[in-house]
Amino acid sequence: MKKVMFGMIAGSTLLLAACGGAEEEVATPEAEAPAATETAEAPAANAEIVAIIEARQDNLKEMGASMRAISESMRSGSPDATLISEKADIIAGHAATMGDWFPAGSGPEAGVETEALPTIWENPEGFAEAVSNFQTAAVAFQAAAASGDMTATGGALRTLGGTCGACHDDFRVDDD
Repeated sequence: MKKVMFGMIAGSTLLLAACGGAEEEVATPEAEAPAATETAEAPAANAEIVAIIEARQDNLKEMGASMRAISESMRSGSPDATLISEKADIIAGHAATMGDWFPAGSGPEAGVETEALPTIWENPEGFAEAVSNFQTAAVAFQAAAASGDMTATGGALRTLGGTCGACHDDFRVDDD
């Protein structure tokens, strides 16, 4: 549901951007009062960015909760293969769309509390590589978890955790 909502928000942002460009080309009586038009559009754009940031944060929180549940189960001495596989599916599902969660304007400059560092937009190639590494690790972890082999799942979990940490180190506010 969150992925669909995020996709709808991102799609509506693109649609609004396209419509906004078309409005500028058409001469209308409203176009003679740019101050009123700009004021009316600014809150809508800000509301969309806020919605994008909130959807991103919700997805990241859900992945974090999934990682915690998986880790706790693995440490329990009797891992719950069904729970681990379900949580792996959540992580892999979110990982697949993660690269789209950080559009321009959705960083700290948006005026919304976010742990996303400006480095995401300053180093898009590095960020894309980190996301790609995470996506690859998430799919591998999902496959290992689905196999029920807890030894393979543990190894894939360590790799996945490493990709999470690498991204957090460079692109997220330090939690310390």
